[in-house]
Amino acid sequence: MQDVTGRALVMMESATQGQQGIAMDLVQEAFIALHKSYADRSTEEWYPLFYTILNNKLQDWRRKEARRANPFSFFKKVSLDNDDEEIIDIVDEKAINPADFLDQAVTIEEIQEAIAKLPVRQQQAFMLRAWEGFDTHTTAQIMNCTEGSVKTHYHRAIQGLREYLAHLNPMGGSNES
Repeated sequence: MQDVTGRALVMMESATQGQQGIAMDLVQEAFIALHKSYADRSTEEWYPLFYTILNNKLQDWRRKEARRANPFSFFKKVSLDNDDEEIIDIVDEKAINPADFLDQAVTIEEIQEAIAKLPVRQQQAFMLRAWEGFDTHTTAQIMNCTEGSVKTHYHRAIQGLREYLAHLNPMGGSNES
């Protein structure tokens, strides 16, 4: 699980708009909760469980931040993401493989900046699918949404990254789909 710490921290820093202290706290709280509640589970189960816990910690933090910004928000439902609607979308088979980005002369900072510009749910879908290598079903369980939502978020994330990193022209030709 040590190899997960850095990736989880980068994911949380992006989701918390670069607030490193909060990101560290969220990752640490997720590890503590995993240890307290799931120490008896097999190590294969730990990765999805950890990311599920981490996702829940992030959602709790976002709700608290939304309520802190508006003290009377507990009287109404808080919308944390405007792109959660279900849209059936076919993933472009020509979509750029995230590993191809690394083959380019792209700095890690550019990629992190591009990921940080994405909505949080798209960041989560991209990081869990592309970086952690989870399948759609597992990612849906971690994110507590449907597989269709994961596919939509992931597809939009790829399109957003393609747009943000268009100056690199990773496809060697037109960026039009």
